[in-house]
Amino acid sequence: MAGCQVPGRIATSHPRGSLSETAPPHASSGPSTPATDDPATAGLAPPMQGLDAGEDDVAAALERVRSFIDPRLDEALVFSADAAPRLVEAMRYVVLAPGKRLRPALALWAAEACGGSWEAAAPAAVAVELIHAYSLVHDDLPAMDDDDLRRGRPTCHRAFDEATAILCGDALQAKAFEVLADGLPAERSGRACALLARAAGAEALVGGQTDDLAAERGWAADHGTMSPVERIAWMERINRRKTGALFQAALAIGGLAAGADAGQRAVLDRFGRGFGEAFQIADDLLDAEGTEGSMGKRVGKDAGRGKLTLPTVVGIAAARERGTALAEEAAAAVGSLGPDACHLASLARWIVRRNH
Repeated sequence: MAGCQVPGRIATSHPRGSLSETAPPHASSGPSTPATDDPATAGLAPPMQGLDAGEDDVAAALERVRSFIDPRLDEALVFSADAAPRLVEAMRYVVLAPGKRLRPALALWAAEACGGSWEAAAPAAVAVELIHAYSLVHDDLPAMDDDDLRRGRPTCHRAFDEATAILCGDALQAKAFEVLADGLPAERSGRACALLARAAGAEALVGGQTDDLAAERGWAADHGTMSPVERIAWMERINRRKTGALFQAALAIGGLAAGADAGQRAVLDRFGRGFGEAFQIADDLLDAEGTEGSMGKRVGKDAGRGKLTLPTVVGIAAARERGTALAEEAAAAVGSLGPDACHLASLARWIVRRNH
């Protein structure tokens, strides 16, 4: 079985199937099967240093996540007759569009790394994806980033209209908290809602988006007067909130669903910080070097708007080097969680090699 590998161990695959099926990585407490005893490992390349897997293995692991979470996203978007049909259609159009499902993957793999099951973390995975989808709908609006294409399809306001897109985002945000409140045990749901609210609020996602628009709209000081160090600090502060905060929330709530202890939570937080920064650098590099066909959205926007990104400040090569270093730091951070953290480590390294 191709999958996340560590020396002497083959990672357990998670089954696909109906909502009644679970994908618990810890359904059995028995010993793991040594890689040398499993004929399915024949022909596999040796694992990379530490906890890692090849690019094909990461793609396969993300596909298992999609197979697990997409039916649950579908189920979360079934409403009574009181919901306006056009609104429901827009919500389903946005959420069920093809996507990598990185945030659900982080929630599920964080739970797995802390000894929990995918089923227990499913509400966390659904909720963070709903918040992510809402943020994309609003970011794409003409008053914000003014994008026409998302995931290879017309953005919500293009497929429907601006008013419907705004209401769609509003409804997705509310639904995310309903999923968490109803889906997690009472002793954990309140904390989970607080973590997600903080990540999506004025001090994180929304605040980061506001500052991202600030220079473009003339709300902040001219970045041309800043030193390179000051520019990088400003940019990283935006990225940490606008992009990184939701990644960290996905990990934190996934860990919470698994009953992670203080040490495990600290490890997930360190991983999330490095992963979020590496992801944003990779995204900025793809905007500079990628194609619309591979990305499923417009590229070259950042340079055209004079937006501060690491590639525009320090150059492509230096930005790529920094992203790789951050990914390695993130992968190393989860090493203490053992073999069950292998998918997190592999994802960190893959995120800076991807082409979409």
